[in-house]
Amino acid sequence: MISTRFPSRPWQGKTMTMQAEVSTSDTINYRLLRIANERFGTNPDSMSREQAREATDIARREMFMEQAILQQPEARQVAVPSSELDSAVQMIRTRYESDDDFEEALAAFGLSEDALLNALERELRVEAVMNYVTSDVDPVDETEARLYYYLHPEKFEKPETRVVRHILITINSDFAENTEAAAQERIALIHARLLKHPHRFEQQALQNSECPSALNGGLIGEVKRGTLYPELDAVLFGMQAGAISDVIQTSTGFHILQCEAIKPASRASLADVLPTLQEQLTQRQKVREQKRWLKHVLSAPGK
Repeated sequence: MISTRFPSRPWQGKTMTMQAEVSTSDTINYRLLRIANERFGTNPDSMSREQAREATDIARREMFMEQAILQQPEARQVAVPSSELDSAVQMIRTRYESDDDFEEALAAFGLSEDALLNALERELRVEAVMNYVTSDVDPVDETEARLYYYLHPEKFEKPETRVVRHILITINSDFAENTEAAAQERIALIHARLLKHPHRFEQQALQNSECPSALNGGLIGEVKRGTLYPELDAVLFGMQAGAISDVIQTSTGFHILQCEAIKPASRASLADVLPTLQEQLTQRQKVREQKRWLKHVLSAPGK
């Protein structure tokens, strides 16, 4: 489990030289803390030299962009509701076992709660500005979405899938019943029972399988090609619906598969995808507008 505790001392990495307005140690500490956790699953103290350099570069770019965005006229048109800010702080608090742990962590990293609130408020304002600049983007209508659907049919293809159940007997020389010879004998007995009574696959999986799927009667579920081990994949996609495989050996152990159903490749219908497609195309237009606006902001004289 990744620790959410801050380091016991402020990070001593490279100090970033930014415009004075945003080059405070509070801002740097907060950003490095967030980037280290989100990108590397650690805290700044535990980053490697290469990770620290990457985190510093990301923080520098973020701070530069944040300052540029918040200096724009659009930034005066937005505000961050206190409820939204409170929710952001609460989300961070939930990473800690108690309020004392949370406050101790802030202090250990050289951050006050006010500094944290300020950093979060700036981030949320940037997000609000980026949403504001797309407020005039018209939603994609059904006609445009339909046209996209018919011009890009390959994007709506659904591959063939199969519903599969699975029994596994592992090979582990530390246990007498799981040596290769013993495991092979056990799986052979199970396979013989299934050939006589294929409808009892679920029961046999529950009683014998050493795969977590045993708790669900061996049901792995609906899978497409490339999901399982190559050895299992090759067998499964050559089976008929309702069939039980021969015993298959992999590096994990011995397996038996049951192909419960085959769902042929198909194309999602327009009716099924239309609402989601309209949302996705609208969002794509908004992202395009955000990039256009941001490019204009960053290319302005003095940036």
